[in-house]
Amino acid sequence: MTAPGLARGLRVFWWALMVFLYAPLAVVVFFSFNQINSSARFAGFSWQWYERLFANEVILSALGNTVILALTSSAIAVVIGGFLGYGLYRYRRWKLGWLIWLIYLPVVMPDIVFGIAEMTFFVTLSQYIALFTPGLTTMIIAHVTFQVPFVALLVNARLLSLDAQLFEVCQDLYATPLQRARYFIVPVLTPAIIASALLALTLSIDDFVISFFTAGPDSTTLPIYIWSAIKKGVTPEVNAMATLMIAGVIGVALLSLLIQPTTSATSSKRRSAS
Repeated sequence: MTAPGLARGLRVFWWALMVFLYAPLAVVVFFSFNQINSSARFAGFSWQWYERLFANEVILSALGNTVILALTSSAIAVVIGGFLGYGLYRYRRWKLGWLIWLIYLPVVMPDIVFGIAEMTFFVTLSQYIALFTPGLTTMIIAHVTFQVPFVALLVNARLLSLDAQLFEVCQDLYATPLQRARYFIVPVLTPAIIASALLALTLSIDDFVISFFTAGPDSTTLPIYIWSAIKKGVTPEVNAMATLMIAGVIGVALLSLLIQPTTSATSSKRRSAS
């Protein structure tokens, strides 16, 4: 195949791949504006399903639980995972391969196994400690457990990509541990922290299996509500909810793209000043 023919073939393959990935999402968005209660025939444009969506107290409650769960668990996971990732780098000469293996375990473990294990753990502890009664608290703890490994691995990878002599330079300049953390470690880790926070947020919002096994009667999230609603059939109201979630994910992605250049520019200015 000639070079122009290969280029055309790659373009066709790229467009076919884009259609394969995004056509289902486009169908969901399209039918969310359907005038009738159907996901097979479009009868006209209407906002009625979005109006019903925001008038549904059950859905609004599920949305509130989802936001609280995602923000709280992500904040906790970023703090714990950040310190864990730094600790793995700081003490990397201590032969901590077994600890890396333990961190990878929640990443590769099937969600259903993890969810059942979390449910059994919380049910057992709830007999002695009321705090572990299935509900929003147990969901936050469960989400933190699978978010922390992603944060720790991202932070550790960022540190491993740095020149080790940079840390020695801080010591040569007589920087205290607090100064070293404030003026060097935190600025350098800012891109990894932002990326891990966005990833943890996305994982929490997207999760269904672990949330399902650790939820209580008053802690329904949007994925759990969608699963229960979809058993009766896909309605335009469910499509409207999915459309808003798609818009939210796109918004977070755009925000990350806007933050990255700003972060890079700030880091460059600090390096130039030093």
